[in-house]
Amino acid sequence: MKVIDSIVTQAAGIAAVRRDIHAHPELCFEEVRTADVVAQKLSEWGIPIHRGMGTTGVVGIIKNGTSSRAIGLRADMDALPMQEFNTFDHASKTAGKMHACGHDGHTAMLLAAGQHFAKNRNFDGTVYLIFQPAEEGGGGAREMIKDGLFDKFPMDAVFGMHNWPGTQVGKFAASAGPVMASTNEFKITIRGKGGHAALPHNGIDPVPVACQMVQAFQTIISRNKKPVDAGVISVTMIHAGEATNVIPDSCELQGTVRTFTLEVLDMIEKRMKQVAENICAAHEADCEFEFVRNYPPTINHAKETEFARKVMAEIVGEVNVIAQEPTMGGEDFSYMLQARPGCYAFIANGDGAHREIGHGGGPCMLHNPSYDFNDDLIPLGATFWVRLAESWLTKDAA
Repeated sequence: MKVIDSIVTQAAGIAAVRRDIHAHPELCFEEVRTADVVAQKLSEWGIPIHRGMGTTGVVGIIKNGTSSRAIGLRADMDALPMQEFNTFDHASKTAGKMHACGHDGHTAMLLAAGQHFAKNRNFDGTVYLIFQPAEEGGGGAREMIKDGLFDKFPMDAVFGMHNWPGTQVGKFAASAGPVMASTNEFKITIRGKGGHAALPHNGIDPVPVACQMVQAFQTIISRNKKPVDAGVISVTMIHAGEATNVIPDSCELQGTVRTFTLEVLDMIEKRMKQVAENICAAHEADCEFEFVRNYPPTINHAKETEFARKVMAEIVGEVNVIAQEPTMGGEDFSYMLQARPGCYAFIANGDGAHREIGHGGGPCMLHNPSYDFNDDLIPLGATFWVRLAESWLTKDAA
């Protein structure tokens, strides 16, 4: 493993920053303290910054030489609205908020790269360090783009990276094409006619209508889309009734839809609406159908992904650069990949053995109350960022 020595030397200090951020989690668009920490460190190292993009975003600007070429490196900063189970010293000090997805670690790895770039600029062009707010549901990437991220800071390509628990430290993963799904939400309200549960013929019961609807949605997956195309419809909430002897007036279904292509998403939304409305009509009930599209699918560009894989192989060896199996989780880096070519990669976070005494009883998986980022990744992740930018911005780069 070819990790940059100077980054290893400074890793303990960056880990302390990471743990400070972990102890003070902030939710989407509230990352004021975190942005202050990032801005202070970059300014301390002599790196010019731009603040306030996408509400709380920070962009570090590192220039060298005369080339107009530029690369963007992105880390997310926000935490999740959940209670932490860990009791070690850097556990969350704010009830109901936790860095359970490793965004504190993503910020730390990019800060470590920035610290190295401040003294070692072995490239010709510009490196933009993008510290993004509100990945967890707020669409911070979209908001930074709306605020002119790529207009104010023109870049040829943009790259992101996420930690991945359950895989041995020392491995990277990247694949061209879809790697994360589109995320979408639906809410369906079935309006019937309430009445006495012992006299169902006098009313229109929305509950069996809802049951038929849930079952019918699965035929969209199994019979309306090609078997080789991925798609998920999950009804995750059914709300109806308040008493055992009363047929309710209405029943509400909510859930999520995930796909890797917009074509499949278009089909699923259209068919869900048809199925919902026609099942309601068959039972003389009324239907209110709402479908909200959140993040688009995260689709890596082939050229940039292959470039990233080559850089990874130079650091950890080809055998440790694996293919990333697509996941139905969502990621708002998808907006950046729609606007610029690039790649969203993954760095292995280990099996949880890195956690100190005092961690919770659960596994060290993402969005888990016992999760903690593995600080051993900081030198490796930062080395990847540095080597990626240096390789992209070499004087003889095409």
